[in-house]
Amino acid sequence: MAAPKHPGSGKEFNFVDQDQIWKVHVKIELESAKAWPNKWGFLTTSYKETQEQIHKLKEVVRLELPQHLKTRPPSPPEKYIQVGPSPPVPQTTQALIGWRSAVPELQLERYGKVKCGKKSFLKELGWAFDACI
Repeated sequence: MAAPKHPGSGKEFNFVDQDQIWKVHVKIELESAKAWPNKWGFLTTSYKETQEQIHKLKEVVRLELPQHLKTRPPSPPEKYIQVGPSPPVPQTTQALIGWRSAVPELQLERYGKVKCGKKSFLKELGWAFDACI
């Protein structure tokens, strides 16, 4: 009978060896758990003491801010944001496409159309075109 193959790698393995490896891992874990308080137990008491000191300091040091430094509660958005209903949709050949920009109050370009300059900054200064390269 052939030895069983490991499902992931396809390599042969022995159940007895795998069990022995597992026993060694468990034994090391138990020994480490027993030895931990002797080696690292001081960390737990130090941590507890530090937490107690922090808690005491938080209780003792309670500063009251002056009234002019306190933050005010936020005002509701309805107080300063008013959203009105949209104007009726005009009947156009394009239906809904671009209907808001046809109304002057609702145009996106509030400062006029963007104009691309045909002048060159380098030309205005009298520099060579490869001066900035």
